[in-house]
Parts: sequence; C-alpha cells; structure tokens
Amino acid sequence: MVDLKGQHNKIRDEIDAAIKKVVDSAAFINGPEVETFRNRLKEYLDIKHVITCGNGTDALQIALMALETEPGDEVITTPFTFIATAEAISLLKLKPVFVDIHSRTFNIDTSSIEPAVTSKTKVILPVHLYGQCADMEFIMDLAGKHDLKVIEDAAQALGSEYTFRNGIVKKAGTIGDIGCTSFFPSKNLGCFGDGGAIFTDDAESGEKLKAIASHGSRIKYYHDITGVNSRLDTIQAAILDVKLRYLDRYNIKRLKAAEYYNRALGDIEQLQLPVRSGQSSHIFHAYTIIAPPGQRDALRDYLSSKNIPSMVYYPVPMHLQKAYIDCGYREGDFPVSEELCKRVLSLPMHTELAEEQLEYICHAITDYFT
Repeated sequence: MVDLKGQHNKIRDEIDAAIKKVVDSAAFINGPEVETFRNRLKEYLDIKHVITCGNGTDALQIALMALETEPGDEVITTPFTFIATAEAISLLKLKPVFVDIHSRTFNIDTSSIEPAVTSKTKVILPVHLYGQCADMEFIMDLAGKHDLKVIEDAAQALGSEYTFRNGIVKKAGTIGDIGCTSFFPSKNLGCFGDGGAIFTDDAESGEKLKAIASHGSRIKYYHDITGVNSRLDTIQAAILDVKLRYLDRYNIKRLKAAEYYNRALGDIEQLQLPVRSGQSSHIFHAYTIIAPPGQRDALRDYLSSKNIPSMVYYPVPMHLQKAYIDCGYREGDFPVSEELCKRVLSLPMHTELAEEQLEYICHAITDYFT
C-alpha cells in the first residue's frame, strides 16, 4: 500500500546525516532540530504557531484541552473516520455528536451540522479525509454564527489547499481556530515512528497549547495548568525536516498516480471514483473507490489473488463501534456512512508507484468487471 523503503532510499544520505547529527549531539529531547522543524513547518503552512507533540491523537486531545471544554460539552464530528478523532473527544469526557458525510467527497455533510447544534455544543471538528479539505468556508461561517470553535483534523491532508470564494487560499489545518496533524510513517509527511503537531494563528492559544503539551508548564518545574507529556523527539524532528522539503513533490507524485487511476478506470461504469471538491486541492493520502453494492469484498479478494494490496478505510462507522454504544446511536442513523463502510476500497497510493505497477493494478480491476 505504501512503499516507504523506496521513498527512503532516494533521500537516505540526507536522512542518515540528519540522524547522525542528533546522535552525535545526544540532544534527543527538545534538541535544536525540533525548533528548526517547527519554524520550517510554520513557514510552509503560513501559520504563526506550530506546537509539535507525540502523535496525532495527542494533538486532538491537547487542542480540545486548550479550548477549556468541560465534561458533557458536545463536539460535532463525522462517524466516517479513524477512531482517534472520536477517541480524543471521549477521553476528556466530552460527548461526540456525529453527523453524516457527503456520499462522494467522504467529508462531513455541512448541511447536517446546524441541526445538530445544541446549547451544549462547543466545537465543530471536521476531518479532511483521504487528502482534501471539508467545506471550511461554510463551517467557519456556521461556527461564527453560533459562537463555536473549530478544530481541523488535517492528519490526512497536510499540504492540501482550500480556496475561499474571495480567492484567499489557505492550507489544511490553518483555517479553523486550531489545526491538528499526525506524522505517522504512512502519512504524506511521515516520520520513522510517532509524531504530531498542532497549529494556530492565535498567540494566546499557541502559548496554552505549548504549555499543555509540556506538563502544563511554561517555565520548567512551574505548572500553571494540568497538561500532558507529549513531545516530538529530536530524531523524528530531524527526519521530518528533511522530508518536509520534498512534501510538495511527494504530493504531486500522488496526484499523478491518481490521475492515472482516473484515466484507466474511468470507463468502468460499476465503479465510483474519487470526486475532488471544487474548493479544495487533493493530495490523495488515499485513493478510494466505491465498489458496487455487495461486491467490495469479492473485488478485494480478487486483487489479493493478483498480489495487489488494498485496504478498507473504514469498515465500521464510529457510531456503531462498541466503544460508542452508550452514545445512543443505532444502525440507520447515518445511512451514507454506513453504506460507504460496506463499499469503499482504497488502492495502493504512494510516491513510488511506477507506471507498470499502476497498469497492472488497473488491468486487474478491469478484468474483474469484464
């Protein structure tokens, strides 16, 4: 699904030199490379504050803590996502309020958000799924109308750009009050372990986020608030600093692979291919097709017989997970998410896909439907 070895081999010398520098300095925690990476990422995103942390789940939890949410407060989000989005909400004793998704973009259905707003709603948490932004202009206008905060889960969309109606362009994670991402190895910008980051343009929020990630401390051994221990280690920061220089090139390679899939599979009437939003670019963290009803698993088995990997992101929506049974949702509450969980299939997508590999994959899929 992801050829990390092939990607690493092309920049091995740069990565090895960056790691060696950290090892030689022995500054494994909060070494200078961490600040260097933060500054480069700030410049790349055109954002004032970047706070690195241990992983993407921590990023979401720290963001929610910084907004001073209280147990029982409600957070509106999508049920069609990785568990981390809902998990961060639950860990703080907040209530996840799910709303359905658009059937073709896979992102939160903005028309369903306002009916879900109550007096307890404090945050809207859209997920930029598979590599493109949710409709952030609508979400920000709605949040302003109801005095709500917005946290972006941009773990799958770092580098994607959203264009507002007035022509202003912002990168995923920099539009809401706070943005969050993950540097899990398979992400478009991934390290060699776990890592994450939080973004904001607000100075007060930036200071608070930084303190929370460091045991609630602004000055060492003085703790003003309750925090957590979540940091990006220096070796991972050094690796990410190298890979950040290649991120746009990596995303272009993914886009070219997606365009090949589109051309090669576009005539298969039984398949629904990814739809790109008119306001967001797409960095194709995943290339996800929608199989005909009842055929997804058979198609997946057929591809496996041809030594072609594929993945189901995601087989069970959040509201039907055992962990969220107490939320009171039932099967049928979010029909689009439930149907797509039975039909989505993600094909291999990474920076090292060769044309002959893409051709082999597409021929196999074509053969299945003929």
